[in-house]
Amino acid sequence: MILLMTTAPPSNAPWYLGKKLPPLGLSYVAGALEKAGFKVEMLDNYMLKKPIEEVKQLVASLQPEIVGITCGSATYRKCLETAMAVKETVTSCKVVVGGWHASYLPDTLLQQPEVDYVVMGEGERAMVELSRCLSDSKADSGESALAGIAGVGYRRNGVLVKNSPRFMVNMDEIPFPARHLLPMNLYDRTIEFLKAKPADVMSIARGCPFSCAFCETTKLWGSACRTFSPARVMDEVRHMVDKFGTRGIYFINDNFTFKKKETEQLCDLMKKSDLDLEWVCDTRTDLVNRDLLVKMRDAGCRAMWFGVESGSTRILKRINRTITLEQTENTFKLCKQVGIRVACSFMMGFPDETREDLEATRRFADKLDPDWCQFNVFIAYPDSSLYQEILQRGIYDRLDDYLLTVKTDEFDYNSLMEVQRRFFREHNGAPKRVLRRIRREGILNFVRRRLSSSRAENAGMA
Repeated sequence: MILLMTTAPPSNAPWYLGKKLPPLGLSYVAGALEKAGFKVEMLDNYMLKKPIEEVKQLVASLQPEIVGITCGSATYRKCLETAMAVKETVTSCKVVVGGWHASYLPDTLLQQPEVDYVVMGEGERAMVELSRCLSDSKADSGESALAGIAGVGYRRNGVLVKNSPRFMVNMDEIPFPARHLLPMNLYDRTIEFLKAKPADVMSIARGCPFSCAFCETTKLWGSACRTFSPARVMDEVRHMVDKFGTRGIYFINDNFTFKKKETEQLCDLMKKSDLDLEWVCDTRTDLVNRDLLVKMRDAGCRAMWFGVESGSTRILKRINRTITLEQTENTFKLCKQVGIRVACSFMMGFPDETREDLEATRRFADKLDPDWCQFNVFIAYPDSSLYQEILQRGIYDRLDDYLLTVKTDEFDYNSLMEVQRRFFREHNGAPKRVLRRIRREGILNFVRRRLSSSRAENAGMA
């Protein structure tokens, strides 16, 4: 039996204050393991926040042969605490850690005795092959078998061995996420801009060919954008409708419209279906045009989310964001013209950013006049180029073991938080935007979302 889990968030960190969404990545791994014939259980402790003693009780009752833990840099300490608790409870159990942190900084996990293996990059195939190897009675002497499993790291005679990841070529081979193993009734199944309820999240693409300096996803997903086929996407959509009553969908991938032909095909299938779904997606402002937006609107797209990042041309070049302010402005106008709502996010606090750059961001947000806007304090994650630069220059404050924020003569984390609160208040609190949201959401929903946003804003994550 295999137990897959997320860990509780740090008690003093704001990461968990956002929407409660199911862990899709781990659910895909669970689905692959089930398809391979393994019995699987899941614990989403990032949402449930069970104390470590309750986690140990669950492990003791299940007696798993393998426990897989997903680890982000923000949950690194909680991951090690959980791994140690597993080992204390079932000493023979093998602990496997995957996720962002395992892909970027595998040595920091493999150096810990409570972690037996790491999975780097995509987890479905690697976890299935590793589980088969560990379930074999000869696993203890199966070093040659381990050597052949792409994306797996382990210790051999005190030496760290890390097999290079190999990414799936045919994404359609990946089974549906095992949502049935999660407490779907406990998640926030509403999506901003959608009246349809319940609404759920889907992931249909992996990999990014762009090289924004603040982001490093290639070690996890690769540099080629790979997608499920439109037919495969519709199969999963119908499965969600039939099994979970889904009426709205948020496609959470950054580059939803990267493959224009496939996007158009998906829109055609959605329009021809009898599902009558509403949906939202994320993409870049340089990856859409009027014809595509019209097709998306007619297929049920109600809103689009764009990462604008900065209103300063200088900063956009500094972070290698190859999108111009003009492109963004034109795309926002097109969306509004065809009847698709727009939301956007900005980041503040990059190296060499000035107070004037920050004010340029605020002015540009006002000019774009989106339906909703977020101003986020930049947090440097391993292993992006900006992360390495910040470390080398020594211009940072630490939020925890690995997450950094920029500290310069212009600003530090606390002063950026003050700017964030002011921008949020002045932009989103403008009377015309407040009235627009009340008309769209209704007064009760507006108040509820505003209270939730205020908690996130006060924590630095609005």
